[in-house]
Amino acid sequence: MELYLSGGSPDRESVESWTKKSSISSSGKAQDRKEFLRRFLDSKLFITNLKSWLDKIAERGSTPFDVPFELIDLQKFDYALEGVPFQQLIRMPNAIYASTSAAAEASAYLALEDFLHASVKCLWEAFWSQDEPLPFYVSSLYNANLRFYQAEKAIAKGRFRDLCATAIMLKNPRHPLGKWDDVLELALLRPDIETLATLDVDSRPSSLAIGEALFFAVRVLLARSFSRSNIPLSLNSVFVLLLDSQYGGVVKVEADVNKLEADVNNVYGCAAEWIKNHSRISISPVDRIWNKLGNANWGDIGALQLLFATFHSIVQYAGMPKNSVEDLAADHSSRLQARRIERQLGDSSVNGNGLFRYQQRNASPEIVEVQDESIRLGSERSMKLEVGSVLWLEESDSRQGYEINEVLSDGEILYYIASSIKDSGTALFLYIGSPPTQLEPAWEDMKLWFQVQRQTKILGVMKQKGLSSKYLPQLSVSGRVIHPGQCRRPSSGGNCDHPWCGTPILVTSPVGRTVADMVRVGEFRAEEAIRCCHDCLSALHTAASAGMRHGDIRPENVICVTSGRGQPYFVLIGWGHAILEERDRPAMNLHFSSTYALQEGKLCSASDAESLVYMLYFASGAELPDLDSVEGALQWRETSWSKRLIQQKLGDMSAVLKAFADYVDSLCGTPYPMDYDIWLRRLRRHIHEEDHGKEIDRGS
Repeated sequence: MELYLSGGSPDRESVESWTKKSSISSSGKAQDRKEFLRRFLDSKLFITNLKSWLDKIAERGSTPFDVPFELIDLQKFDYALEGVPFQQLIRMPNAIYASTSAAAEASAYLALEDFLHASVKCLWEAFWSQDEPLPFYVSSLYNANLRFYQAEKAIAKGRFRDLCATAIMLKNPRHPLGKWDDVLELALLRPDIETLATLDVDSRPSSLAIGEALFFAVRVLLARSFSRSNIPLSLNSVFVLLLDSQYGGVVKVEADVNKLEADVNNVYGCAAEWIKNHSRISISPVDRIWNKLGNANWGDIGALQLLFATFHSIVQYAGMPKNSVEDLAADHSSRLQARRIERQLGDSSVNGNGLFRYQQRNASPEIVEVQDESIRLGSERSMKLEVGSVLWLEESDSRQGYEINEVLSDGEILYYIASSIKDSGTALFLYIGSPPTQLEPAWEDMKLWFQVQRQTKILGVMKQKGLSSKYLPQLSVSGRVIHPGQCRRPSSGGNCDHPWCGTPILVTSPVGRTVADMVRVGEFRAEEAIRCCHDCLSALHTAASAGMRHGDIRPENVICVTSGRGQPYFVLIGWGHAILEERDRPAMNLHFSSTYALQEGKLCSASDAESLVYMLYFASGAELPDLDSVEGALQWRETSWSKRLIQQKLGDMSAVLKAFADYVDSLCGTPYPMDYDIWLRRLRRHIHEEDHGKEIDRGS
């Protein structure tokens, strides 16, 4: 499923030349790593080398590790899994109710294999394909030689106590028993995970369990680094599941094998130093997986964490799925409405997110008539303001009022142009988030979360880092809405029972028309395209200097600002999906996302520039293809680049845009960074200034 873009540019030829020259040195490194892996066999020796490091971590009381998944991503994944028929047929023996006999211990390994098989099979069919055969299988690992066997065979020979792990493997016809570079994901069944979960709500696995997980992660990463298999993945991360008969958690290990000092005479010391100094470890809280009958709680957060880890492991090998998480999760609203019709419920009895609102009233001996407030509450929750409405915002200890001047939509959610009561002459963008009082976040509210809460965080980080450019939006103010009536918010914090209480607000500047609106009325011509390309690149350059990427470039997220002085300029807005850390994920858009984003769910150095090229291509009058799957979107990209359709269309507007598209094509999928400076200079020379030859703003 890996896709390579072609363009025949000199940059791509240099990449191929560099690859040939480095093949000899790479071969030597591969042999060293192969010997290193051959000697790296004893987990106890490895953990001994990590002991002081692990002890210091344990002494701190609170874990220094991040979690591998954010709660909002798990909630979205939960929506996507609605209706997926997971079924574990072999029950997990419960440590409390089952005997500790050999039969129970053997059954635990069979149950774990069945759980992993059900997980990977159902995920493959739900997200990738119901027609193609499952390319994975489950096998267990024998401790004596670290080779893979089916648990049933080990049990039949009475050797099940020598099993040390279970793995989801890629089917390999040349090596049917499996190799270490075929491992997608490992699961360690240990007896001591359960006791940790009873200590506190945010418990993590023990130091010993973490050490074992790191040992197996090192073996997987090493094996992948010299694999001859055509594995289209980022080789630098692996998930290890830690489980017992009731509880479990996830350990994610990311590390660059190129930074490993492969001294074959000191494998355990070198591996320990590599993990301590050059790895990034994420660990989830331990949570319940199986109930007392041995059935998996598929919909609870414990099992969801394991399933999400398996999902990401499949993505590493198979690329982004045909049915994205976003697409499947978006069906939640229609399923909810179908359920309401099934139950013959009227629309008026439901609040804004499809749930009944529980209202606690004081007990009264009298029979009184209670007005049905659900309609009022539903309309209040939506906060669809009209022109002329005044909204008051609370920020720290101050209050500010804003009058709504215009109601806008990006095609999915509403936002507003407003002006401050104190300064009515300055127009501002005003974004309203979803009320925090709702019990279950709707899919639309997740989009609002990215638009308001996450974008507030990103713009705040920009401000803290001193990023200044007129091509970037500015955070004017953020806070919470002041709702009508008396607020009965408790002194200890939280919100009162008013549906607006605590609703987040974001106010930004400047204000302008989106590229989508300009294209709609035919006002996006060659001159605007060149200026737009320059200004967006300048914004990306400034953000990249602080290690930030946009991740959601599309016509609705670029505005043209006109002021009384100087020429119009473009501002790149919509930073809610920006990438700050490795674990952040960009927005998925079949028309505008980069190839790497669709394949890997991540951004490479040229991803934002590639999205900018797609936006300019469609804004120049190219017909938007009808795309309904990631596979179709990737195929369209491959065809368009290979036939040079994108370059030709942009070349009709400007030679410099055609050259820029060629440059981006040469970088796609490579690790080489964007050369912003040279392209900003080239684009600047092609911008026609009418301000008496005055040079345009050079700030990046």
